[in-house]
Amino acid sequence: MRGRYRNSFEKPEAFKPGEVTKVKFEIPDIAHQFKKGHKIMVQVQNTWFPLVDRNPQKFVYIYTCDASDFQKAAIRIYHDKKNSSVLKVSVLKG
Repeated sequence: MRGRYRNSFEKPEAFKPGEVTKVKFEIPDIAHQFKKGHKIMVQVQNTWFPLVDRNPQKFVYIYTCDASDFQKAAIRIYHDKKNSSVLKVSVLKG
């Protein structure tokens, strides 16, 4: 999911630099099986290049942007009393 569509696919929104923004995302897959002792890893990334496409890190239309639109970006995941991060996992009894 591209962050610009975090609230709506019809009205994309830019992130505001330096501002904490809540992003809620539900993984659409179901029925994964993890054996005892296995761990889950969650990756938050700003690009899948070269697997899918590059991300210019600017609020521009990706498919028509110029090389000058590409810039470095940092992703921050907050986890404190005011801005907690959470991963909820449903477990089926077997």
